[in-house]
Amino acid sequence: MKFEGVIFDLDGTLVNSLDDLADSMNSVLQNAGFPMHEVEAYKYFVGNGIRNLVRKTLPETVRNEENVAKYYKQMTDAYRENCLVKSKPYNGIVELLTELKSRNLKLAVLSNKVDELTQKIINALLPGYFDMALGVKNEEHRKPNPAGALQITKEFGINPAGIAYLGDTATDMQTAANAGMYGKTPADLLTIL
Repeated sequence: MKFEGVIFDLDGTLVNSLDDLADSMNSVLQNAGFPMHEVEAYKYFVGNGIRNLVRKTLPETVRNEENVAKYYKQMTDAYRENCLVKSKPYNGIVELLTELKSRNLKLAVLSNKVDELTQKIINALLPGYFDMALGVKNEEHRKPNPAGALQITKEFGINPAGIAYLGDTATDMQTAANAGMYGKTPADLLTIL
């Protein structure tokens, strides 16, 4: 199969950001007097954006929309300050991106993280590799809604079937399917190019 472009998910695919997410949310929970969670537990809280992470980590007794909104604001403030403390690209990602660029493929990032933080992380940790990076600007367009993926294809001038979509969650695979793209994990990419 011949691809002209690749769209990557950010967290859990390109960048290991689990510690910074966990540390930021645990600081919010601790300040509110709520129980904190082990870093490993955050693997099950991430993938659908910070608002959903906040919802999942709050004690059930206080898990209402008013509190989710309140602690979401605190979490985004904490994470904005701490998103680059421990986060780093996974082993082999820089080499993979270098190889893809040498093949003249268009590369993009599509994340359920807010756009401001998506840009900040990509610019700091993986500068110069991506033709486009897109985070959430509108909650309605959160993955698995294919709107962001289709926006990227339009910007690239590539048919969705000519895009490989790489991610680490079922949400990513559903986004690929919804957009008419080929969904895989990064480890599988070089075997299909």
